[in-house]
Amino acid sequence: MSTFQAPKGTYDLLPPDSATYLAVREAIAAPARRAGYGYVETPGFENVELFSRGVGESTDIVTKEMFTLTTKGGTQLALRPEGTASVLRAALQANLHKAGNLPVKLWYSGSYYRYERPQAGRYRHFSQVGAEAIGAEDPVLDAELIVLAVDAYRSLGLRGFRLLLNSLGDKECRPAYRAALQDFLRGLDLDEETRARIEINPLRVLDDKREAVQRQLAGAPLIADHLCEACKAYHEQVRELLTDAGVAFEDDPKLVRGLDYYTRTTFEFVHDGLGSQSAVGGGGRYDGLSEMIGGPALPSVGWALGVDRTVLALRAEGVELELPAVTDVYAVPLGEEARRTLFTAVTALRRAGVAADFAFGGKGMKNAMKSANRSGARFALVAGERDLAEGVVQLKDLESGEQGPVPTGEIVAAVKERLVQTARPGGVASGLTPS
Repeated sequence: MSTFQAPKGTYDLLPPDSATYLAVREAIAAPARRAGYGYVETPGFENVELFSRGVGESTDIVTKEMFTLTTKGGTQLALRPEGTASVLRAALQANLHKAGNLPVKLWYSGSYYRYERPQAGRYRHFSQVGAEAIGAEDPVLDAELIVLAVDAYRSLGLRGFRLLLNSLGDKECRPAYRAALQDFLRGLDLDEETRARIEINPLRVLDDKREAVQRQLAGAPLIADHLCEACKAYHEQVRELLTDAGVAFEDDPKLVRGLDYYTRTTFEFVHDGLGSQSAVGGGGRYDGLSEMIGGPALPSVGWALGVDRTVLALRAEGVELELPAVTDVYAVPLGEEARRTLFTAVTALRRAGVAADFAFGGKGMKNAMKSANRSGARFALVAGERDLAEGVVQLKDLESGEQGPVPTGEIVAAVKERLVQTARPGGVASGLTPS
């Protein structure tokens, strides 16, 4: 056994479970790609100030959860705790907003890091797929992103998720609400840390998950009662567009999420089968973030969906994804000449798009066939001296046991034809359990 283990709060993705995670990432990204979102990849670490200024000094992410480091040159960096700030920074640095085609539509996939107490659905290293539309203020864009997320979940067969929706107003109407909320919160019995948050960002108090705090928030003023006419009209358009698209949602007047940069449209996807960590994804509009990090005014909207949480939600619903077979054909050579012949055949099959593997290490017939069965392959290619002398190899159906000769010059064509004839809808089902 290795002396080293994965750090606390992390896990390794290994086959066969890793195939499920890859399938989930692909399913989440697919609708965004079809909607014109291009792929962006940013570094795993950024300047600390990008997150402290963008995500917010008062957020738990910045004050408690960031992994930070200081370089030999004295620069303070942080492992990225979320994706939006990094993607917006990259777009601004590359002047994508000046190309004349707004919004800039980007999607990303990667690992993120937060120092949290490990529990089911909450890890210190986790995976997300996100999408951002930068540089346009349009309720159709907000609705588009929400619909893309819903379509991604539905494509995976997920049905038990709910969409929570709210508006946080804008710079015109939020100040009056902020003042009213602060007046209310100052009269509550709260600890010193929470009282300090009232002065910095009182909306974050609404996001406090502690029951003792939530009980006191029953009569808190709601942002919906303080929205200006423009924000009301904007939010109503988003709601109508979602309804027209067949997307059900629940109005949640206390939904604020955990990041300071959100304005107007805010949403979260939750799954009741996940216990306390019920959020599987979310996002919203962040019209002032570009200016917070030194860029021009660029109204934007986006979301991030958790791959880990989505996998757990699939497991909670008992959904087993249909995954392609890892191996279609397994080559079993008997003798040195057969090794060369079948290695050439396996190479040709792979180049023709067929997933093929090989019995390495000079295994005997019995052990090689065991490996062939364990591989999940539908067919085995078996060849010995007598077969090669006749110019053939044996193609064996590992499900039915049927076997027949195939000329060595026709292996690729014969295998592809048999695969079409015996096409199966999917492959092995994943256990959906992280290590």
